[in-house]
Amino acid sequence: MFNKFYTPKIVKMALNLWPPFWGAGIAITEIGPNFTYVNVRLKLRWWNKNANRTQYGGSIFSMTDPIYALMLMGILGKEYYVWDKQAGINFIKPGSSELTARFCLSEETIESIYRETESGEKYFPEFVTAIVDTNGEVVAEVKRTLYIRKKPKFREAVVSQV
Repeated sequence: MFNKFYTPKIVKMALNLWPPFWGAGIAITEIGPNFTYVNVRLKLRWWNKNANRTQYGGSIFSMTDPIYALMLMGILGKEYYVWDKQAGINFIKPGSSELTARFCLSEETIESIYRETESGEKYFPEFVTAIVDTNGEVVAEVKRTLYIRKKPKFREAVVSQV
């Protein structure tokens, strides 16, 4: 755990009060007790509609912005740097209703992150998230690449044998 204040309950409350989310109509509806899943909702409001009266693309993209990084910060704790490195979105159809997204980290993914970063190497895992409408149809897919690296003071010294 990152620290006693970095709990799913506190992170959920903080994100739901965070102006970029609150103002866009984005809400965290659930965070798993161990940060392995997060559910996010984007309501369709008059202030986040585009010229075509559907969900504004920037809000759709924003609903995915810090999620995987924050999940991994909660899982990996203070020993790791976790940053969003790169992201892209594929708009598939207009979002004309409330939208939701579910972010999941499997045990295999977490184990892979530990394995790939144990010696202090940089690791760039990719995650794809589907944004769905109230009918369960995919409106957009977002691909995010993260930067993960163990902080220097937590790396084990590599001893070379001569």
